[in-house]
Amino acid sequence: MLGSMLLASTGPKMDKEAFVFYQNLDQTRNSICYDSRHINYIDDPVTFTYSMFFRLYLLPNRPCVFSAKFTDSWESRKRWVTQDGKPNFDHLLLKFGEVVVPVANCDVKEYNSNPKEQMQLAEFISYWKDYIQNNYCSPKGCLYLKDWHMFRAFPNQDAYRTPVFFTSDWLNEYWDAIAVDDYRFVYMGPKGSWTPFHADVFRSYSWSANVCGRKKWLLFPAGQEEYLRDCHGNLPYDVTALELQHSSTSPGSCQSGQPLEVIQEAGEVIFIPSGWHHQVYNLEDTISINHNWVNGCNVSIMWHFLQGELQAVQQEIREWKETMVDWQLHCQVIMKSCTGIDYKEFYYFLKTIAEHRVPAVKHSLKNKASPVILPAQHSSSLGHLHAVFDLQRIVEVINALMANQDFKKLDTESLSPPPEELVHHLKEIIDSAQR
Repeated sequence: MLGSMLLASTGPKMDKEAFVFYQNLDQTRNSICYDSRHINYIDDPVTFTYSMFFRLYLLPNRPCVFSAKFTDSWESRKRWVTQDGKPNFDHLLLKFGEVVVPVANCDVKEYNSNPKEQMQLAEFISYWKDYIQNNYCSPKGCLYLKDWHMFRAFPNQDAYRTPVFFTSDWLNEYWDAIAVDDYRFVYMGPKGSWTPFHADVFRSYSWSANVCGRKKWLLFPAGQEEYLRDCHGNLPYDVTALELQHSSTSPGSCQSGQPLEVIQEAGEVIFIPSGWHHQVYNLEDTISINHNWVNGCNVSIMWHFLQGELQAVQQEIREWKETMVDWQLHCQVIMKSCTGIDYKEFYYFLKTIAEHRVPAVKHSLKNKASPVILPAQHSSSLGHLHAVFDLQRIVEVINALMANQDFKKLDTESLSPPPEELVHHLKEIIDSAQR
């Protein structure tokens, strides 16, 4: 039912030092110092390990950039790009010309984003060629192909391989399991296309690799965005806008530090931490591959975000609290329509990941000399310590979920298994793994 199995040697393996680091995170967190004006550059794929990434970037929630050496073997960097480093329009048309893709207009503001339309890739590339020939100008505006689910549409395309550092990916593991959606995207845009100020879905991590072209990133550490709100509490559409310099419209902007500016070259991969707001520009004609993902290191941030989303909904419809039947349930429905998930699905999200980890831990306990195995449909296979770590974080967040008053008001008896039963079972597995 779960498909074929893969050896864990191909996936992220946490060494004992990284596992102990997590166990003592509260004591060690204050001893880790970072310069918020600088981003580390990881050059060598041979010497830089997953455990190093886990300790230095994932848990502390800090950005970094990986060199082009990490993507040298990707087919997309060979086939999607011409010899002079430009998008290979002929190849893209041959492979994907008839595919319908989402395209945003960067010149039009719609709330705090850009409106999108659907068009065939062939039509977009025709526009792109004309845009270049007309000195990057068009009456249609600056169009940007964004959020194309290429992996979901073409799962057998060998365009790229997710770097091992990003393969502990609960978000895509869950949505793959229920066969509904995914958070793997391709972006294609001309010089001058851009993405307005935002943080990623569910306050997830993201990684972005330039297949070709260059990007400029303006990064704000989590929490800094609060200083950029206007007098109505709204976040800016464009952090470079002049009105942010006026205290009358943006009273807190003077307290905000300058963004961390990063120039990302062709082939390089940038890691964006949870909750870091950012604004992005294509400095050249650029193709990139982006994933959003959540794992044990930032699932508590996702849970905190969901609580804030529900509170915002409750605030919006508070006047009907006393008169509306099932007001709490209506809040959950609205939250899911706006955010993409509600509290019950969040529980099933955690349960699904736990169910995938338990067999791996049990297997390693019985066969300590053998590799841990996980289903091939998961984006990676985990080492024993990583699977235990995941279960520990799931237990922590489910306990927080059960203690939440809004969750208690839902029909939790319909959940299978009941949260208390699942936590008890997982604690038994964790205890046996740590003996």
